[in-house]
Amino acid sequence: MATVLYLGLFVCCFLCLYRIGRGPTAPDRTVAIDILGTAIVGFCGLLGLFTGKDFYLNIAIGWALLSFIGTIALAKFLEGRSFDD
Repeated sequence: MATVLYLGLFVCCFLCLYRIGRGPTAPDRTVAIDILGTAIVGFCGLLGLFTGKDFYLNIAIGWALLSFIGTIALAKFLEGRSFDD
């Protein structure tokens, strides 16, 4: 069961990396980066679940917060607005 979940997330990460490299527009790449962050949070969550170590969940929470803030900053930059707007 765990192997199937890890394999699914790995395929998702590979497809996101492909979209980041070949994305036709910057918003496509931004969405792919955001989904890649979500997949990494999924990896951390699965590691925490299957190993029983709770620090993986702490890493997942931190990564999710940083990914969200980075996506918001990149979206504002692509829109042409400054960070204090």
